[in-house]
Amino acid sequence: MRVLGLSALYHDSAAALVEDGRIVAAAQEERFTRKKHDARIPKAAIASCLDIAGLKLSDIDLVAFYEKPFVKFERLLETYAVFAPRGLSSFRQALPLWIKEKLFQKDMLIRELKEFAPDVKWMDKLVFSEHHLSHAASAFFPSPFSEAAVLTMDGVGEWTTTSLAFGSGNTLDIRKEIHFPHSIGLLYSAFTYYTGFKVNSGEYKVMGLAPYGTPRFAQTILDHLIDLKEDGSFRLDQSYFDYCTGLTMTNQRFHALFGAPPRKSTEPLTPFHMDLAASVQAVTEEAVLRLARGIKAETGAKNLCLAGGVALNCVANGKVLKEGIFERIWIQPAAGDAGGALGAALATYHLHHGGGRHVAPVGDSMAGSFLGPAFAQEDIERRLAAAGAKFTVLNDGDLVGQTAQALADGAAVGWFQGRMEFGPRALGARSILGNPAAPDMQRTLNLKVKFRESFRPFAPAVRREDVADWFEIQTDSPYMLLVAGVKEDKRIHNDDAGKFGLDKLNMVRSQIPAVTHVDFSARVQTVSADVNPRFHALLTRFQTLTGIPVLVNTSFNVRSEPIVCSPEDAFRCFMATELDVLAVGNCLLRKADQDPALKTDYSAEFEPD
Repeated sequence: MRVLGLSALYHDSAAALVEDGRIVAAAQEERFTRKKHDARIPKAAIASCLDIAGLKLSDIDLVAFYEKPFVKFERLLETYAVFAPRGLSSFRQALPLWIKEKLFQKDMLIRELKEFAPDVKWMDKLVFSEHHLSHAASAFFPSPFSEAAVLTMDGVGEWTTTSLAFGSGNTLDIRKEIHFPHSIGLLYSAFTYYTGFKVNSGEYKVMGLAPYGTPRFAQTILDHLIDLKEDGSFRLDQSYFDYCTGLTMTNQRFHALFGAPPRKSTEPLTPFHMDLAASVQAVTEEAVLRLARGIKAETGAKNLCLAGGVALNCVANGKVLKEGIFERIWIQPAAGDAGGALGAALATYHLHHGGGRHVAPVGDSMAGSFLGPAFAQEDIERRLAAAGAKFTVLNDGDLVGQTAQALADGAAVGWFQGRMEFGPRALGARSILGNPAAPDMQRTLNLKVKFRESFRPFAPAVRREDVADWFEIQTDSPYMLLVAGVKEDKRIHNDDAGKFGLDKLNMVRSQIPAVTHVDFSARVQTVSADVNPRFHALLTRFQTLTGIPVLVNTSFNVRSEPIVCSPEDAFRCFMATELDVLAVGNCLLRKADQDPALKTDYSAEFEPD
């Protein structure tokens, strides 16, 4: 049975193709349209998935949408009824959109599917999952566990914001739920808004900013905003928030509680904002820990799976791992709404049609999350030549050797290899790489390549067999979703007394300062030879040259741009930044060899993130 899963019409639309329970392909629409967080029907992603599988849409047995629009509309109406007459203006703005576009989503989806296959009776082939069931299915069914507890956390689906499920074999049973408006994700988004970042995309900035501050407002949050119980259940005091009925996340009472209006995005970050970030991060970590302990007590499970946007909070994930509540944890790499497309397809196959499940004997069933399109070498050469690129074609060994040498010499390298990643992290297929031992590499990549805030940390990619020598973690972390400390013997302790906030940024804290955050933490990615052999070979060669089996790994894009998808995207980004070297397939490009007339600045094409 072939099931195509779709997520769309909120943010991060995506498509995923599952055949007899095996994940064949998955991709986000933004990668093709070049519109960050593109929410439109994922036509290009659908086409890509079908192309990878060598199928037409008419070959698909069922199309599964990741949530139920009518239930979501019910929540909108009931929420406004409960809070009336507050929020009348926002209700009047939202209702026409819902009636025009979202209430009749089934008809809209059928029209879009008919563009691909007009003769198919899509009314009989289109099914709808539930939002958090899709998240839970995306977490459990690809996991390496035959049995596991499943925790999903995000802003809100139809009604649910947090769910506990238990998976066994090809079954998945949701046991408990917390409903809107009580939401850890929305609490975090409220502080994202309050500190001047964009909701639904800036939450990771808050997480990155948190170590620069102190959590001096954590108790204020616990005393006034959230009633957090020992088992992790919680309620938010809605008198401080405006997201139920208004057009912003917070209100005047919230602002009075912390003594300031929301920061404008153009205003400087101060220690106050850093302390806010540290505080909401600390409360979120405590909530996730209590939820994990409560789930352990409830189910007795040895294993835990995580999904939903809050599961992208890799610091909280790392705390759960470190505390040892569960023997093993596994996090869906596309934990946000894009992963709902995959979960909808898996839930349809396993739960609604009783399809059998095969647990991978090694690793998981995500194929490293390399589920997007790849480009043949001949196609790469043709595309680069058409773009005006000057390149050398090398064999595998020379490509790895010359790239490793460039990295050892301090170059910033674009690395474009194999199938594109599914999810928000670059994992060694569409990556920008650097030497982690270079003290100025973080600043260089942030300001001259990524064009983003200087405080943003970078992740280390490390050979799986070496991870325990460099980081305080001994388990797989292939998807960059666990934070762990740098090993004590690799740290450099400097006296930063009297330094506050961003003054801490440029201090050398370890032998790999470019990937060591101010609290000696790192967002670790382990790289295995069997999952990504070329990237592993590059790390091995770099280790031979430098003694370090670690590279800086960040996504191949500039600020506000989706991660590159095609060779043309990679070349355009290469020419618009201060990247020194670009490796696309077996083609090696050096900036000094390129036509200076092709250098561009295209960052204005993208909305601020």
